[in-house]
Amino acid sequence: MKADINSRLKVGDADAFEDIFKLTHPRLLSYCRLFVPDLSLSDDLVQECFMSLWEKRKTIKPNQSVESLLFVMLRHRCLNYLRDNKFLYSETEIQNVKEVDLQHLFELDFTGIERKSIEEELIDAITVEIEKLPEKRKEVFVKSKIEGLKNKEVAEQLGISIKTVEKHLKQAKEQIRREILDKYPMMAFLIAVILK
Repeated sequence: MKADINSRLKVGDADAFEDIFKLTHPRLLSYCRLFVPDLSLSDDLVQECFMSLWEKRKTIKPNQSVESLLFVMLRHRCLNYLRDNKFLYSETEIQNVKEVDLQHLFELDFTGIERKSIEEELIDAITVEIEKLPEKRKEVFVKSKIEGLKNKEVAEQLGISIKTVEKHLKQAKEQIRREILDKYPMMAFLIAVILK
């Protein structure tokens, strides 16, 4: 199957490209939003990867994982975006990025064995920790960080003050960060990005 879709893509089969797009686009977009929460910007970065894949299709090897290739391209784009937009993070956060954290970000399973990436495992672990939050804190966190509402919108929807929203968010991040860092001590940078 992998070799078949690769060979079709290599000769410019638009249907093969569409199949790959449908199969991988949702996961790529979710992955990108770990680094770049803005949906429109994330979608642009993902689209760039698909354009690059189409342009480089003739260089794809028969048994190469196109999905892995797309994830590698997207990782590079996300990290370049973070590097080029340092103003989004404090100087201390940028300086504290350890080399080993970046190595973990670039880890990818090329063995063909179906296994969750470190980022997927991290998201699963964070999801578990979100469920452990006290009810109101969880509600605020989900509306802010998952649904993407502004603090003012969260406050209006829940009938609480913006200060209370900020307090719940701070407490939620601290609780999740504390629990996750115990399990993934080498992923401090990615955790900081996700919980930004």
